[in-house]
Amino acid sequence: MLNIKFVRVTALLASLISTHALAQDKPISLMLDWFVNPNHGPIVIAQQKGYFKQHGLQVNILEPADPTMPPKLVAAGKVDMAISYQPNLTIDVAAGLPLIRSATLIATPLNTLMVLDNGHSNHLSDLKGKKIGIAIAGNEEATIGTMLASANVSYSDVEIINVGWALSSSLASGKVDAIWGGLRNFETNQLALEGYQAKAFFPEEHGVPTYDELVFVANANTYDKQAIQAFNQALEQATTYIVNHPKQAWQEFVSYAPDTLNNELNQRAWNDTLTRFALRPAAVDLKRYDDYAQFMYAQKIITTLPKAQDYVPNFN
Repeated sequence: MLNIKFVRVTALLASLISTHALAQDKPISLMLDWFVNPNHGPIVIAQQKGYFKQHGLQVNILEPADPTMPPKLVAAGKVDMAISYQPNLTIDVAAGLPLIRSATLIATPLNTLMVLDNGHSNHLSDLKGKKIGIAIAGNEEATIGTMLASANVSYSDVEIINVGWALSSSLASGKVDAIWGGLRNFETNQLALEGYQAKAFFPEEHGVPTYDELVFVANANTYDKQAIQAFNQALEQATTYIVNHPKQAWQEFVSYAPDTLNNELNQRAWNDTLTRFALRPAAVDLKRYDDYAQFMYAQKIITTLPKAQDYVPNFN
């Protein structure tokens, strides 16, 4: 009996030592979806407070030169993880890219169909015959079309104009009557700081299935399960800290890059984003992914229908 116990204890210690050695200072490259901003709060806090290091990780945070590239770089094995969007992930997987969702960062939609709150467009039906500005052409027909249809307006009843990244200025100047792609935590505040009151129509309230705005993706063929679990634990620790200490967390967030982060727009956005961080980043809701994929398939955005169980593994 003693020998059996000794063998078991020795095996357990060896396993713990091996696991610790494997995870110790494990380098992880993480590419963001865009430049650092309040949407990335838990990542920055985990870095600044040493949570990643506590879980045996060395996370190298990268900003993309081209925001369309991060998932492609993960699929090509050039970076370990990246931030993407649930709709984009579904499109990429349907197209055959070897990607999985490893965690959620922002657990609610942020995109809106936004107008100026000037009495001209109080309802979606008021957009009939109007101009709608978009930043990137893609699935806007499905989403905008679904939202308008909820108000008995056809997609062909509006004019779509690609305004690039000038969403707020195009709306403020009257170049367009509405914008699609304005984020409820950013463009609303940006317009307010410039003296314009905005009104947002939320897609999830007008026929579009709800979805996770920002998710982490990893390579389906080469991902490191242990490293992802450690990353998710650090992320959850950081999110809990932010929720418990929002003001102190803000100061620690801006200390990451004071020259670019410490301004009123980011502070307003920070306050509006706090309730949208995923409190359990690793938690999985397969139905949410399947429902949105079904919506995209029905709208002919994708031609094959991926199953969530194949690209949304459980890392709990």
